[in-house]
Amino acid sequence: MANWNEATIKEFHAKAGKGVGSFGDRLMLLTTVGARSGEERITPVMYHRDGERYVVVASKGGAPDDPAWYHNLKANPVARVEVGTANGTETFEVRAREVEGEERERLYAERVAIAPGFGEYTRMTSRQIPVMILERTS
Repeated sequence: MANWNEATIKEFHAKAGKGVGSFGDRLMLLTTVGARSGEERITPVMYHRDGERYVVVASKGGAPDDPAWYHNLKANPVARVEVGTANGTETFEVRAREVEGEERERLYAERVAIAPGFGEYTRMTSRQIPVMILERTS
């Protein structure tokens, strides 16, 4: 996984966050603080927008456990993201919160409409896949 992350981060920077692999223009670099280590971790994560908010889904490809970045955001909800813009990339601080209920269902359905594979992930795991909102703070 580390090699995939490193290669994806390099591609993201080489393409200024646009047209990255199968993610197209929907990939961000999410920098979290490790829940146990306290060290910064950069993870490429697919996102979509809900108005001004950024939506990320902790699918981990339908794995039985949640991704590390999700645990990091739960422990330390202030993070940094880098996204592609028309003029290159932009980096800013966000505050994360998990959504539940009808809002979660709506946002997850939007993700499945954008990337149908996410519908398959729910069939591959018994856990409810978390949906996180990232709201810009700076």
